[in-house]
Amino acid sequence: MLALARWIMRGTPQAIGAAALTALVPWLFWFSAAVAGLVTLRRGFTTAAPVLIASAIPAGWWWTQGDAVPLASVLLVTLMATVLRSRMSWSETLIVATVASMVLVQLGVFMPAGGAGPLLAELRRSSTDVAGMLNQLSAQGVDTQLLAEVVIGGVTGLVVLVAAIACTALARSWQAGLYNPGGFRQEFHALKLSRKQLLLLVGLLAAGVLLTLPAAALLAWVPLLIAGVALVHGFIGLKGMSGLWLVGFYVLLLTTWPTILIVLLLALVDTFADFRGRLTRSD
Repeated sequence: MLALARWIMRGTPQAIGAAALTALVPWLFWFSAAVAGLVTLRRGFTTAAPVLIASAIPAGWWWTQGDAVPLASVLLVTLMATVLRSRMSWSETLIVATVASMVLVQLGVFMPAGGAGPLLAELRRSSTDVAGMLNQLSAQGVDTQLLAEVVIGGVTGLVVLVAAIACTALARSWQAGLYNPGGFRQEFHALKLSRKQLLLLVGLLAAGVLLTLPAAALLAWVPLLIAGVALVHGFIGLKGMSGLWLVGFYVLLLTTWPTILIVLLLALVDTFADFRGRLTRSD
């Protein structure tokens, strides 16, 4: 894949073509977003604007067909790449992306045309069990349509945010592979949240609960999770452990909720304890 990235960076026409073609193909929007991110990281937003437009036009067409995920992902990756290029800080980039995703969810960008009503009606018709559960919730005074909107918008926003982070990481790894070998590994292994950044995330979470902003409550923990993942990567790297440990870690992370909670807790404690710094000094 690095060879493909090298070809893309040979010139703007190659980057435009790759971004436009992959944005047109279903489920390849992530590659188009990564291309836009790579060019933005390397050359800046102004120079990358034609590539962004080439990616955004097909993604925008998908939006007119009812799928906002490709366009939201492309724009979010470009935003992250711009911030990362300017600030050289993954933690700041993650927080900016999280806030932007919260705004998109609150604006209802990820809601299907016509809202959640038609989807709920279809679910009621297709499954008597679901219909019974929805009727029971309604009898308890729960607004099922509002609940469905929160779930659909929040889950889609979470998926878009995680995908955008992955695409930005891919673009950064391409950039490092082409121009600064080992650079992405070094900066990702060092990623951690500062106390002020952690306090900001707690504030966003509290605001989401107190002001009934479900997007804030659903997404505020994502930067902390990524910091926890970086902590695990950094620990394994410092110890020179086999890559199989990372494979096992990701299997547990993707299949068990307790692992997610443990990673969040480790990232929280690391903000104050600086595990990697202590390990480096002890060695």
